[in-house]
Amino acid sequence: MSWALEVATKAGARVASFSTYSAAVFALRMNLPKLIEDGVLDESGNVKGQGKIQMVPPIDASEIPWVSLASTSAPERRRNNIQNVLKTNMSMPLAEVVICNTSMELEPDALALLPNALPLGPLVAPTSRPAGHFLPEDLASLTWLDAQPAGSVVYVAFRSSGFLDATQFQELSDGLALSGRPFLWVVRPKFTTGPGQDRFDLNAFKRRVEGQGLVVGWAPQQRVLSHPAVACFVSHCGWNSTVEGVLHGVSFLCWPYFADQFCNQSYVCNVWGTGAKLRRDERGVVSKEEVQRKVARLLGDGEVKARAATWKEVACGSIREGGSSHGNLLKLVSLLRQQ
Repeated sequence: MSWALEVATKAGARVASFSTYSAAVFALRMNLPKLIEDGVLDESGNVKGQGKIQMVPPIDASEIPWVSLASTSAPERRRNNIQNVLKTNMSMPLAEVVICNTSMELEPDALALLPNALPLGPLVAPTSRPAGHFLPEDLASLTWLDAQPAGSVVYVAFRSSGFLDATQFQELSDGLALSGRPFLWVVRPKFTTGPGQDRFDLNAFKRRVEGQGLVVGWAPQQRVLSHPAVACFVSHCGWNSTVEGVLHGVSFLCWPYFADQFCNQSYVCNVWGTGAKLRRDERGVVSKEEVQRKVARLLGDGEVKARAATWKEVACGSIREGGSSHGNLLKLVSLLRQQ
């Protein structure tokens, strides 16, 4: 949408842009030319250097969002991603402010690299009505949660961008069953991809875990995350889901897929200390044993739970009256009133 900034500027309009991802990813975007200059990657997105990129949060060079968006078998797509970022970066300074869905407390180091950033988050939609999707929410999930013990439920949702092949789907379902924990799993229509995508019998699985787990097509995520029964969130770590999880004080089992999700995982695991990473085996699959093991470890870790509660208070404090994001909202209102 960089063209919109250019058109507005030519028309004499003042411009504020809105970043849908973290301040860290926006800072990484603006520093992409420097990474190329330093030999971390080339202008086609080929990774040249190994090891961590020492920003906050730290990530591997292969996890740079515009590199991970394309597989190694799609070099032209990867090159287009990088070239598009380099081109559109030229228009970013046209924005008077960049509104970010974050707060000074969540991302102080990244925001320090963005002098025109205005953090207003965490931004949350009203819980009274669905927003931002086109599938009907299954409110039966809330009734089911009401019957579960406090701090017991594993919530699994990859929202709108996660796809699992049949093998991975089977491993995840077996792992949830083996965990022995109550779980709420959001499974969208056409939930598997690739060879054998039709071989998983979801109805049979529902019967198998009846009394332990509930599988729904969609769920009111904020209301689920705020429910006292929910203990942890198995997530792809998209920024919206990450911010929502932090705001509601849940711990994470991180399962990133592409783009900025690896950076968000690093925040959760390496900076905030509110979750753990699910690791793939030699097949490239998160095994049922890994799911079972990590669920048990995370739900038994009182320190992670305490840190999640602390970050919840930090996030909620920023949007209360007198908080940093509330103050920035007033600044934005003042800017809008200026002639």
